[in-house]
Amino acid sequence: MKSSLPPAVEPTPGLPAEPRPREALVWDIAVRSFHWLLVALLALSWYTGETGGLDEMTWHLWSGSAVLALVVFRIVWGLVGSTSARFSHFLYGPGEAVRYATGLVRRAPPHYPGHTPLGGWMIVLMLICLLLQVATGLFANDDIVTEGPLAAWVSKETSDWLTALHEWNFEVLLVLAGVHVAAVLYYMIVLRQNLVRAMFTGRKRLGDAQSPPALRFTHPACALLIAVGAAVGVWLLVR
Repeated sequence: MKSSLPPAVEPTPGLPAEPRPREALVWDIAVRSFHWLLVALLALSWYTGETGGLDEMTWHLWSGSAVLALVVFRIVWGLVGSTSARFSHFLYGPGEAVRYATGLVRRAPPHYPGHTPLGGWMIVLMLICLLLQVATGLFANDDIVTEGPLAAWVSKETSDWLTALHEWNFEVLLVLAGVHVAAVLYYMIVLRQNLVRAMFTGRKRLGDAQSPPALRFTHPACALLIAVGAAVGVWLLVR
C-alpha cells in the first residue's frame, strides 16, 4: 500500500537550509572586555554604595578606582586602538545622527561599520559621566567613617558639594544605562539584530549590499600594556 504523504525533499548536500545573515568582525577583544568589565563594576559600585557598610564601602572604593582605570584605558584606546574603537571612526555630525534616528523610526536604519552615529555619541556621553562620577568620588565622603582617597585635599564644604554631585550624577548614569538597554531591546525585537551576542563575539551583521569593512585591528598586547599603565597610574593616584 502506497503512502499518501508527499515525498520528503532532500536538502542539497553542502548547502545550508536557509541563507545566514552576513557578518564581519568589527569589535576587538579590548572593546568587548571593556564593555563587560564596566557592566560588572558598575553593578558592584551600585550595590556597595546602596548597602553602605564599612566592608561594602571598601569594595566601593576599589570598584570606583577600577572604573577610573577602565575609562582612562578606553579614552587612550579611542585614540590609538583598532579602527572601530577610535573616536574618529564613529563620531559623526548632527546631520548624520538625525538621518540615522529617522531610519530607526522607519525600521530601516543605514548600516555602519562599527558603532552607529547615535551609539557613538552615547559612548562619549557615558565616558564623560563616568569620568565625572569617579572624579567626584575621589573627593566624596559619607559623613561617617568613609571618604574618598583625595578628600583631604579639599575643604569639608567642597567635599560635601562633590558628594552631592557624585550622587546626582549616578542617577544620570542610571538613565543613560536605561536608554542603552532600551536601544538594545529595540534592535533585538524590532530590527532583529542581537547586539548582546555581537558584543561577545565581536561580529556585526552586515547590510544586504554592504561589503565587509576594511578595518585595522591593533594587537591585543598593545591594549594590555595600556590597561596596565592605566591601572598603575590610578593606583599611584589613590594609594
